[in-house]
Amino acid sequence: MEPIRINALCSTTDLRNKLESHRNEEFTLIITGNEKIDLSAEAIRRMKQVARNTGASMVYSDFYTIDRCGAIGRHPNIAYQEGSLRDDFCFGPVTLWRTAELLDAAWLLPRYNYSALYGVRLVCSHFSPILHIPEYLYSVHTGVANPGEKQFDYVNPRNRAVQIEMEIACTSFLHYINAHLSRTPEEVDVSYGEFPVEVSVIIPVRDRVRTIADAVKSALSQQTPFPFNVIVVDNHSTDGTTGLLNEIAAADPRVIHIIPETRTLGIGGCWNLAVNHPACGRFAVQLDSDDLYSSPSTLLSIAKRFYSEHCAMVIGAYTLTDFDGKTIPPGLIDHIEWSQSNGRNNALRINGLGAPRAFYTPILREIGIPDVSYGEDYALGLRISRQWKIGRIFESLYRCRRWEGNSDANLSLEKANTNNYYKDWLRTMELRARINLNRSLLKND
Repeated sequence: MEPIRINALCSTTDLRNKLESHRNEEFTLIITGNEKIDLSAEAIRRMKQVARNTGASMVYSDFYTIDRCGAIGRHPNIAYQEGSLRDDFCFGPVTLWRTAELLDAAWLLPRYNYSALYGVRLVCSHFSPILHIPEYLYSVHTGVANPGEKQFDYVNPRNRAVQIEMEIACTSFLHYINAHLSRTPEEVDVSYGEFPVEVSVIIPVRDRVRTIADAVKSALSQQTPFPFNVIVVDNHSTDGTTGLLNEIAAADPRVIHIIPETRTLGIGGCWNLAVNHPACGRFAVQLDSDDLYSSPSTLLSIAKRFYSEHCAMVIGAYTLTDFDGKTIPPGLIDHIEWSQSNGRNNALRINGLGAPRAFYTPILREIGIPDVSYGEDYALGLRISRQWKIGRIFESLYRCRRWEGNSDANLSLEKANTNNYYKDWLRTMELRARINLNRSLLKND
């Protein structure tokens, strides 16, 4: 079998032209990128075997990496799910496709400049399953430890044209499978109800003695015409964080220092504890224990947006900095790809929605927060956007500090895979919920 080599960001015309020579073949092997690949006849036989036995539209596998010095590493991939809609899903550079379905999908596409391979993958996944073979079937010669999309590439302004087209492809697919949200989201009367303060800053923390005082100081320095407090959920720290917080809370009554009874809570569980606390305000605003607000007007800007747009959630923009506050690439992360008309649909394609995140507390109490320590914020954004309006602020409100103690610093491939698999699962659940919602709306019309 002669493989097709093609750029992952290929055009519809290029893809169709490449496929023409394979029209009469049962399967088509596609290689993306320019790396040298060691792929045996036995590996191809194995891919064909799995595809034939299962009826899969496409199969992919794990692979070895060989760096410039000849060191061999392993690159495991994760299983493809119904909700694996993100355009940066890592299949590796070698995929085997059922040619008939690949051609059918290619001819369904409009004339894309970059998104043809992404578009046919989405359509083929609807024809029949895309399957992961958890076996190391080939080797990739590369100097990159983890081949694939780099973090934040999807919000890099240089990639804007690509992202617009990817959004079009994903939105078209959501229409195709009846998962597209077309109705106007509900607005919220955020003035309803009585609360002890207008805003509560929520800070879950564990073992951040080096940064927690800065975070709390950043929150307390906010200048507002309304009362606010800071609820710190100290998840059984052992490094001196607890003692430091006791001192801070003793000096300022606006700081509520909570230590959970249980030792099993994730970040989401800490948030549930905070937002259901009687001291929680009308709006609950996120601040991570090693980050800072960009200015003393952050809380005021967020509160104003809740009232002006009648939304259930407000998401800001943030700037990546080092520990000392110096901006580091790519700088501002504004998620400008969000639009009021289609942001909640495009949210199923991208891997994050922005920060800081703020919520109208009664709705957060109603829906609850997954008790996990990764992806809980993304789960809330998907769930809230399905029903209610989300407000966006595209100016930087937040400094996200990257340092060696970050929980997401230097993630192993295995941990990154675990995180990505969970977010794909969240998308799967949300996709099904939206399909069910559209079915019920159709019945009631």
